[in-house]
Amino acid sequence: MAPRELLLLRHGIAEERRIDLPDGSRALTPEGRQRTEAVLQRLLELGLGCDLLLSSPFTRARQTADLARLAGLAPDLELAAALEPAGEIGPLLQLWLGSSSPRPGWRRLALVGHEPDLGQLAARLIGAPAGAVTLKKAGVALVALPEGGGPARLKLLLSPSSLLAGR
Repeated sequence: MAPRELLLLRHGIAEERRIDLPDGSRALTPEGRQRTEAVLQRLLELGLGCDLLLSSPFTRARQTADLARLAGLAPDLELAAALEPAGEIGPLLQLWLGSSSPRPGWRRLALVGHEPDLGQLAARLIGAPAGAVTLKKAGVALVALPEGGGPARLKLLLSPSSLLAGR
């Protein structure tokens, strides 16, 4: 089996929390959309296209994933409740990594979600302590999954400012 990678993408800058706005309904701000689009363009320039985007259904994550699909990061997008804040990502990964994967043969899967969940996932996969990996808004981590088991390898951890430096 060919090596597989997970591209973890945190949603872009979103509306501030408000009492009158459910957390799941907070949308990207204009600045968040613009910065996310620039990050996505840079990811494409770096050759980090994916086979599929899986996204939290929360508005800010779904909008980030929609921008990623429109930019050409991946041809398809599916929503996954497991990627909501405090969701159970483990069973989702087992499904996609297992022999009955919905898309056998995928090489790179993008997961669009929230912190601290994505950072905790990356840390757990590489065998690092909780809190060792943190993604900024519109930040990314690229994790290489081992073919025969064992800890994964963190290949990239980039903030938007790092990705966009010198532009």
